[in-house]
Parts: sequence; C-alpha cells; structure tokens
Amino acid sequence: MSTAGSEPHAPPVAAAAPGRYELVLPPGWIRIPLREGTKEALERVLFSHMGRVPEGIPRDDAMRFRLDMRRQLEKQARAARRNGGLDLYLPVLPRGGIFLMASFIVAEMPIGRDHAVPPQAVIEQLAAEEVPGGTAGKVDVAGAPALRRAYRCAPDEEGEQAAPPTRRVDYVIPVPDDPARWISINFSTPGDGDAGSEFTDVLVELFDAVVATFRWSYE
Repeated sequence: MSTAGSEPHAPPVAAAAPGRYELVLPPGWIRIPLREGTKEALERVLFSHMGRVPEGIPRDDAMRFRLDMRRQLEKQARAARRNGGLDLYLPVLPRGGIFLMASFIVAEMPIGRDHAVPPQAVIEQLAAEEVPGGTAGKVDVAGAPALRRAYRCAPDEEGEQAAPPTRRVDYVIPVPDDPARWISINFSTPGDGDAGSEFTDVLVELFDAVVATFRWSYE
C-alpha cells in the first residue's frame, strides 16, 4: 500500500485548517499530480510502471501502445485540471493480464463560498437532491460528515455512443476550519462493460475502501 496526497492550494486562513490530504492506494495504483509535475509523472507511468503491456499485444506494438496510452492520459489529465483537479489516480499494473479500467480524481469544488452556511447544512441539502439513476446520502470521512453520491451514466449521457455505461461515485468533503474550501473525490469505471456486474461492484467497493483511508494532514 502507498500513501498519496496533495495540497488544495487555498489562501491561508486564521483557523488551523489542514494544508493537504493523504490516502492509502491499493497495490498497482499511482498518483498523477495535476497542478505541477504532471509531465514527469506520465513519463514514469509509461516507461517504469507500464513495463509490461497487456496480453495479446505483440512486442513490436508495445511502443505504439504506450504512446496511445500517453495521449489518453494527457487528455484525461487536461480535462481534470480544467475542472479544478488536484490529482488523478489510476491503476497501472495489469491484473490477470489485463489493465483495470478505472480512475478517480481529487478536485477543488466551487461550493461553500457563503461562510454563513455551515458545511453540514450544505451536505444535507446535497443529500436531499434527487440523483437520476442513483442515490445520495451523508457519510463519515476522516471523522466528519461528507456526502456520497453513486449513480450510473449511459453512453448517450456522456456523448460517446460507442462507450460502455459507467459507474460513478462522488464524495463531497468540506475542509475542516475553512468553510470556503471543499474538495470532491470522483470515481468512474466501466468495469467489465456491465455496470451492474459483480466485477464492477468489486471496483466500486475498492474505491470506497480507499476513501475510508482519507485523512487530513496539518504538516
């Protein structure tokens, strides 16, 4: 297991708010920082972590596979950064000869700017909102209330007719002692192509287990 985390990059406040977060990653998962060091992290992914390619890809096509993967990861990283992303996490080692199709993003959120509204009230409001094809509810993250939202996205909702349905899980977490700072942890996976399969359920459970290790750091 490895510990990863990043700083939410917010202005200092009077209260002793945490400066960064930490979480424990499963074996084979890595962190790609999105604010700085992204290029170097991608290089490590492609030429260190991905020393092996999936079964069925000829040795002569290994470099092409890595270049295609790099383009996909760069596209994903740019999109996450535009949406306030701090870090992108994904599996890079194959399991049983295949690469898991899953990822999650830790990002800053533009909510909670009204300091008069307590974070718990914001969470309760979000939990009460209807989630088409899913559920939302209050949970505990790092010893404090947070929101967990789970749902499915059909291909036509994502504008990708050829893509399989995806399972999504979002956590919305207030930063302690700073009502203006919130982060989200957004997970997405097509699983094995069946959003309701046991295999896809296992990936969602793995993500929930990762979030259960989430902690704030004051160092």
